[in-house]
Order: sequence, then C-alpha cells, then structure tokens
Amino acid sequence: MYLEIVTPDKKVFEGEVVSVSLPGVRGAFQVLTNHAPLISALEKGRVLIKGEEDKELFIDGGVAEVLSNKVVVLAEGLIDKEELDLVK
Repeated sequence: MYLEIVTPDKKVFEGEVVSVSLPGVRGAFQVLTNHAPLISALEKGRVLIKGEEDKELFIDGGVAEVLSNKVVVLAEGLIDKEELDLVK
C-alpha cells in the first residue's frame, strides 16, 4: 500500500507501507492493504507507520483519503510529542 503525508509546507512521507494508524475524530483507526475507500477528518494525534522501518509522527489534525491501496494524509502540520502530551 502506498502512503503519502503532506503538510502545507512540505511532503513529510512518501512510500510503500504495510499499515498506517491515524487519529480519526471519532477514534483512532488502522488502514491495511485492500482497505475500503474512505475519507476521514483527523484530529491532533499520533500517526504510526509500519513498513520496512516503523515511523511515528504527530500531526495537528487534517484529512485522510483511502482509495485503491493509496492513502493520502493532508495534515495541518506536524507537532512535537511534548505538545501533544500537554493537550491531554
């Protein structure tokens, strides 16, 4: 499955992954290969990317689109984990 994460400033991630976990506004969810098409609003939280190397990012909300084994995340921005901890 192909994942692309973009902020208004730059492309943050692009490549093949096994799965991605996203902070949906109605709860976190995971996307795997052959996932049903969807569009979801995202809240501030953790994005966990599983692939050749696992990666963890923290976004400040956004939107995700899943279609035909491609996930596009339009994030409002990246935040530090410490900033996320202050919100909770």
